[in-house]
Amino acid sequence: METQRKEREMHIVIAGGGLVGLTTAASLRRIGHEVTVLEQAPEIRAAGAGIGLWENALRVFDDAGIGAEVRGLGQQIDTWFFDPAGMSLRANGYGDSDYHFLLVPRPALNTLLAGFIGRDRIRLSARLAGYEERENEVVVHFGDGESLHADLLIGSDGVYSQVRAQLLPGSEAEPHADHYAWRAIVPSADERPEGTVVTIGPERTRGGYTRVAEGRTMWMVNQFEAGPRTGSKRDRALARARRLADAGWHGELLRMIADTPEDAILENRIMLVPPLPRWTGRRVALIGDAAHGLSPHIAAGGTLGIEDAGVLRAALETAPNLTEALKAYERPRIERFERVRQFSADVEHATGPAEFAERYAAFSHWMLTTAPGHGRQAG
Repeated sequence: METQRKEREMHIVIAGGGLVGLTTAASLRRIGHEVTVLEQAPEIRAAGAGIGLWENALRVFDDAGIGAEVRGLGQQIDTWFFDPAGMSLRANGYGDSDYHFLLVPRPALNTLLAGFIGRDRIRLSARLAGYEERENEVVVHFGDGESLHADLLIGSDGVYSQVRAQLLPGSEAEPHADHYAWRAIVPSADERPEGTVVTIGPERTRGGYTRVAEGRTMWMVNQFEAGPRTGSKRDRALARARRLADAGWHGELLRMIADTPEDAILENRIMLVPPLPRWTGRRVALIGDAAHGLSPHIAAGGTLGIEDAGVLRAALETAPNLTEALKAYERPRIERFERVRQFSADVEHATGPAEFAERYAAFSHWMLTTAPGHGRQAG
């Protein structure tokens, strides 16, 4: 009985102070665990511009006690798809909820989460060098030689995860189809308030823009098999955006990109984490991109990582011991991601705007109706 009580009130170290790591810390602290977040950067910051949160992610924030605050940061998006001439598209047979999500500025969300957790529970400039799993503890080693003893280590350290590298050697992230993405948040002007997410263009190019907060708009462009990249980041983004702008459509997108300062443009080569045979060890668990780094073209990676946090929290809260909790977390998540990867491939290889709209709607509907906690009331 004492062993069970101790495991229910654990000291948990979370490697990675990004969105999923901070959400995990908030969720686990809510049920009484002591948490320490390790962030190798000198400050809590956000990689990316905005993050789309589906209803299944918002339920996890509700359970952590900060759902209203998260909703207050974002802009509700009612998704439409477009061809390069601006013709709007949606697949038949799906409800309005299949097209809704909340778009939130990443920096504001991470700041909110860090404040909720408590800055004293976040160690900055903390570079994880490795860990040792023992029968009754895990010892986390830092690059400066210091060590930290805990009951559980959660690797939420992204596609280049150090925790994953030790748990599963040979599981390095891989480039995705020469896939690049460009995006930025800029002051809103006279563009359509409803946005243009997502326009499907030729040469496997996609993009558009949307309001992300009051007075702020996010634009984004991505291309699979991008080929040679010449000129500045702005030049490269504009070259792709022109494929989304037939017959006067998207002139405002082109102006937005042309007016964005070079140093405000994020350009990323998309990396994927290969399917993993397991996500856990005796006292270690992978979560978020460290376990399943995905391409952003299905706009669900953040939501799926937050789902991980909710499933792990529930497993730790209900299982009789840590071993059983990690099994209860790992099995359904690996099974869910086998299906997610197939949907992702289907959407990626859609041959035109109409097929893209159909495949994306099928994925969205499946995601929402099969999510953990689907059908219960938020609260």
